[in-house]
Amino acid sequence: MGVLEFVKKFRNNLLVIADIIIVIVAYFLSMFLLFDDFNVVVINQTINSAILSIIVLQIVLHSYRAYNNMTRYETGKDYLIYIAITFISFVITMLLSIIFDADVMGLKSNMLAYILITVAIISYRLIIRITITRMIVFSSKKNKMLDVKKKNLLLIGAGSSARDIIKIIRTTMNEEYNIIGIIDDDKNKMYYSISGVSVLGNKNQIVDICKDNNVNIIFFTITQIDGKSKKDILDICQKTNAKIRILPSTESFIKNKNIMQSLRDIDIEDVLCREPIKLDNSNITKLIENKVVLVTGGGGSIGSELCRQIMQYNPEKLVILDIYENTLYDIEIELKSKYTTDKIEAVVTCVRDKKALERVFKKYNPYLVFHAAAHKHVPLMESSPLEAIKNNVFGTYNVVNMCDKYNTNKFILISTDKAVNPTNIMGATKRLCEMIIQAKNKVSSTEYVAVRFGNVLGSNGSVIPLFKKQIAAGGPITVTDKEITRYFMTIPEAVGLIIQTITYAKGGEIFVLDMGQPVKIYNLAETLIKLSGLEPHVDIQIEVVGLRPGEKLYEELLMEEEGLIKTRHDKIFIAQPSNISMDDIQQKLDQLNDILKEENYSEIKLKHVMQKVVPTYESKVNLRVV
Repeated sequence: MGVLEFVKKFRNNLLVIADIIIVIVAYFLSMFLLFDDFNVVVINQTINSAILSIIVLQIVLHSYRAYNNMTRYETGKDYLIYIAITFISFVITMLLSIIFDADVMGLKSNMLAYILITVAIISYRLIIRITITRMIVFSSKKNKMLDVKKKNLLLIGAGSSARDIIKIIRTTMNEEYNIIGIIDDDKNKMYYSISGVSVLGNKNQIVDICKDNNVNIIFFTITQIDGKSKKDILDICQKTNAKIRILPSTESFIKNKNIMQSLRDIDIEDVLCREPIKLDNSNITKLIENKVVLVTGGGGSIGSELCRQIMQYNPEKLVILDIYENTLYDIEIELKSKYTTDKIEAVVTCVRDKKALERVFKKYNPYLVFHAAAHKHVPLMESSPLEAIKNNVFGTYNVVNMCDKYNTNKFILISTDKAVNPTNIMGATKRLCEMIIQAKNKVSSTEYVAVRFGNVLGSNGSVIPLFKKQIAAGGPITVTDKEITRYFMTIPEAVGLIIQTITYAKGGEIFVLDMGQPVKIYNLAETLIKLSGLEPHVDIQIEVVGLRPGEKLYEELLMEEEGLIKTRHDKIFIAQPSNISMDDIQQKLDQLNDILKEENYSEIKLKHVMQKVVPTYESKVNLRVV
């Protein structure tokens, strides 16, 4: 058995022996410092004091499980505990000597001895920690020269997260990474070190540092940073050949309890400069807490996120309704793993089924209804317009009527920017849904509102998942037009704003969310290729295939006749309500219903009727009735 193996095996025994020796030495040193005459009495008192202190100190050390500490990971908190242990031991030693009238040294001698014991115990443990750390650093530097298979790592951000990552890598992942250095824009940190790793420069030097040191991977460790600054740094990182991984937030790695597990690949949200959304949680809580809330389409992208965020406000019950049982089951299991199970009800049914809806409303009598159920895929609805009308229009109409019948307090329609001057059947159906809720609001005690916004990143049917699949398959990425632009928002921020709108709703409003700046889909495709570590037009080609049926180059958020009214939230606006009545709506629905009853309906005729029903609908298809 080698020396190192012997030390590891008998570590605790060696520490106990060291502490015993320290106590003996401390008492005899105290004797030498305080006494001029070393007679038999003084020596006996010193020996007795040392024996008593050894017994007491060992009992207290073991009570605090001090020998279970890994010396190389000890921090200031651990050293404070050692001070507390020696102080408690000193007090106990003095009490025992008084109670049993022991023949030991006096208060002054014992106090000096325990001061020496405290200093010695902390000092030798600190020396062990520094020695081991320097050995690891030396070994790491040596391995950098020998092991070319390791990944050269650059850290962005000289903070506590970087320190924790350095510690983990050196102790458990030293064979995988060579830590080259740290980047930080704080001039006061320049050329200082964290755990022996130097701050090499600021963000403007990232490209050169990566090139000079052949950096393979970058860890972005800054958890508190505004969207624009984050985007600027990540844009620079993307100019290197290094893979980029991001630490999302302090909360994330607290939940994972492992900072390395929290690191994720850079995603499109990171480079779109989306600022965090601030919500008025107190007013939201007043509306949701202890209330029954129903979410239709609760298994979808928006619906499931609505359910997640609603549960944070402690509803009496959340009723999740969807026709597709797989995603419904997923969100049910997810929420029941976090919250009281009797607060969550999953219901498989379709909004087209009036009798089934009646049973749901009669049983649960919801206070709030978020209506997210809809067919949303533009090209599919162009080829199946009848299904779009049955599900989107009449399904919404069914839910609207149930809310009125069962005195629901608020109904919130999830609408879309495609409802503005629609050029496709899906957008036209959603515009008609907006018209329905505005008309119904005039004759009902229920407050009906709609929330209109653009595309959400990563949702079902979004271009992002499609592009990722195309990249994974080796390309090409298909873009309908080089100039096509869209508004984008993350699912959590869109849903947060939807929930916020209910605190402003008085009935009849169409709320419009500020989607930020529009993004060119072609540029988005190039960015996603870069994020995958590939080069656009070299590794992955981009093909322009032409606009699909019903697709526009540019999406709008407001109709021309609508104005914008500000709310208390800087990202939520209100469009002017229309003057349409329920009688007008009923006539429009009757026209569509007549088409639904036809056995051999004509799609062209259906779209022709839809154009009459929704005057702003401009289909690019020849609507000559045949």
